[in-house]
Amino acid sequence: MSSRPIAQGRSAWRAPQLSLRWVPVFRRNLLVWRKLMIPSLVGNIAEPLITLVAFGYGLGALVGQVQVQGSALPYIVFLASGSICMSAMNAASFEALYSAFSRMQVQRTWDGIMNAPIELDDVVLAEMLWAAFKALFTSAAILLVMLALGISHSPWLLLALPLLGLVGMVFASIALIFNALAKGYDFFTYYFTLFLTPTMFLSGVFFPREQLPGFMQAIAQWLPLTAAVELIRPLFLGQWPAQAGQHLMVLIAYGVGAFWLALALTRRRFRA
Repeated sequence: MSSRPIAQGRSAWRAPQLSLRWVPVFRRNLLVWRKLMIPSLVGNIAEPLITLVAFGYGLGALVGQVQVQGSALPYIVFLASGSICMSAMNAASFEALYSAFSRMQVQRTWDGIMNAPIELDDVVLAEMLWAAFKALFTSAAILLVMLALGISHSPWLLLALPLLGLVGMVFASIALIFNALAKGYDFFTYYFTLFLTPTMFLSGVFFPREQLPGFMQAIAQWLPLTAAVELIRPLFLGQWPAQAGQHLMVLIAYGVGAFWLALALTRRRFRA
């Protein structure tokens, strides 16, 4: 795809060769996005906030409190702590799929960038970090609204921001795998239908995972969104997450593995 001469004899699965040359690529995306920042922000936060208000206050009035690992908490808090993780997942996924694919395949922006002394590895890293930044920005805006609604006033929520950034990096890396395989926008339907939707319903966002059958609980326990929810939800209650190290390692493992796979598949696509 790229007009750069193809390097022969190099494995697509070689270790990532990264440098600070991702910075100008990231900055380029930021400068473009600044022109559309307000409508982009409104679009990203409107749906999760509508879901939070409709289900949190509407359904929450019927449900009352939810039992989670022996503790009772209001359903609005339960939903808010899960939905902010889901928002980070969705924001990163949309950016690393539709926007990244447009820059890579439709607009050929990546080809133009790689005519400069910037490697494909740096471009993919910049796209992942940019999608993670969009996820963090969106999540921070939603968190401010939650604080304004009085859903939680825990000072521990300051720790939620770097964790949400990590969640964005993980799901951006996973989405870039599908971006490398896609022939067109329709291909992303598989990602949303077969991965994101089951993940949302199995990871304890809308109801406790304990309500699931045993085999589904075993699967859900190792999903990246489950690890994110298990880390973020206690912070809303002013508590330190249980098994924080395990959940953090799950996210890191998914992020590193997914980025390496996405990079290898993108190299194969570009035959670099």
